[in-house]
Amino acid sequence: MEHAPILVHRVSPAGGRRVVIRIRGVDTVLGVAFSDADLIGFLRRIEIPGPDELVLGDSEVIAWQGGQPHQYE
Repeated sequence: MEHAPILVHRVSPAGGRRVVIRIRGVDTVLGVAFSDADLIGFLRRIEIPGPDELVLGDSEVIAWQGGQPHQYE
């Protein structure tokens, strides 16, 4: 699912996952998430509707790259 507008990259060697939102072909880094709560916070900050449901549900809006979803270490 590489065309999802929210990309959660693979876990970095230091831990955490870089979170990027793609709008009109432009990627913007929202930050590095160390938990689902961080990811929800990033989405809430940019006023994405229903961030809890997006992150905790099986949303096609989020692409988890490398590794398992919801793992940050």
